[in-house]
Amino acid sequence: MLDDITLYWLTGTATSASQLYWENNANNFNAVDISIPAAVTVFPGEIYQAPRSWTERAYHKLIHFNQVDKGGHFAAWEEPELFSTELRAAFRTLR
Repeated sequence: MLDDITLYWLTGTATSASQLYWENNANNFNAVDISIPAAVTVFPGEIYQAPRSWTERAYHKLIHFNQVDKGGHFAAWEEPELFSTELRAAFRTLR
């Protein structure tokens, strides 16, 4: 995380790097039709936490859905054991 911040700070590119997020802000949470196998873990610290019914509407081949008690937007960094457990559970059925 500090590497990313330093990179943007020293090169003066934070504004241009965030422009994509600013311009697409109105469409961040619209449902889409995804037809490949997908897994979703809802972390409580994430800014968007779709309920299962909404998730199933967007991901037609939902193979795993779980809500956990810890973690946020950077779940792999914040809760690496929980994240890896979820990843293993999610794709176990595809072996």
